[in-house]
Amino acid sequence: MEQKKKNAVAWWLIAGVIMIIIQTLLGGVTRLTGSGLSITEWKPIMGAIPPLNEQDWNVAFEKYKQIGQYKYLNSSFTISDFKSIFFWEWFHRLWARMLGVVFLIGFVFFLVKQYFSKEMIKPFIILFILGLFQGLIGWIMVASGLNDQNLYVNHIKLAAHFVSAMVLACYVLWFALQLLIPESKRVVSRKLSNFTIAVIILLFLQLTYGAFMAGLKAAMAAPTWPSINGMWLPGTLSANSWISDKINVHFIHRGLAYLLFALVIVWFLRSAAQARISYFFSNTRLWPLLLVCLQVALGIFTVISAPHIVLGKFGLFESLAELHQLVAMFLLMSLVVNLYVVKRR
Repeated sequence: MEQKKKNAVAWWLIAGVIMIIIQTLLGGVTRLTGSGLSITEWKPIMGAIPPLNEQDWNVAFEKYKQIGQYKYLNSSFTISDFKSIFFWEWFHRLWARMLGVVFLIGFVFFLVKQYFSKEMIKPFIILFILGLFQGLIGWIMVASGLNDQNLYVNHIKLAAHFVSAMVLACYVLWFALQLLIPESKRVVSRKLSNFTIAVIILLFLQLTYGAFMAGLKAAMAAPTWPSINGMWLPGTLSANSWISDKINVHFIHRGLAYLLFALVIVWFLRSAAQARISYFFSNTRLWPLLLVCLQVALGIFTVISAPHIVLGKFGLFESLAELHQLVAMFLLMSLVVNLYVVKRR
């Protein structure tokens, strides 16, 4: 019965991971549709209720008209146009609230049913702190675009919002794995565990640069492959910022992708000995290899589809960009699973 209780809590946590992934994808849709600055206020409770009549819609629209995005980019918007972008930001925030409710209801239910052990108290405290921190970073990011100068949110704060979401997802997944996977299915390899940690750290750096690409809307700056606008080594590397120059960010993001691709292949080959010991690990080790191959292909197709971007339309580029983001998250989760399965001692 004890393991059944652990399994129930674990699957509830995994449901939370899935909701975080969906929330991140909704954030991607919000960004790709230019909807992120449509709601200019942060109301954690009352913000769940959208405008209910024309007067409320006009008030919300007037607030949007005060920021630079409307003045310099969307000044031709009608109330109908505003409603379309408002929806995605509102739904993105609504899903975040639903995520909080799911965690809260589940926590109360399992607490009353006495499914929690003393060892779970500290992880749950950390989990809720990370969740609150993620919401705060989200508002700081949105606030960076609510002024008369910027047309979009700050790309560094966007990256912080995305990476913190991934940290939260990884933490919740790790918590679930501790409850779900028995020790008998784990293998021991200090070297492989260290290698996995190194790959995950590099992937987090890559995810950060992917967010820089998104925030800077850098895809159109170099919609070519394998070269970057005919260059193999951009001349801007020594002269311009490595975190704000679109071409430099392109170069680093692509370079990290090739390095990750190579390292995951090496990781897969080095894990062969442990795979012979554990049938469970022999299956989990396949996923990073398959996902990194798919991720590289999606990255290439996303970049070369950039010339087909049509403002206000969710087309080929946007669909590929969302798939690229989704597979990146799956790749991260697969590596976290393998890091748990391959323990250090």
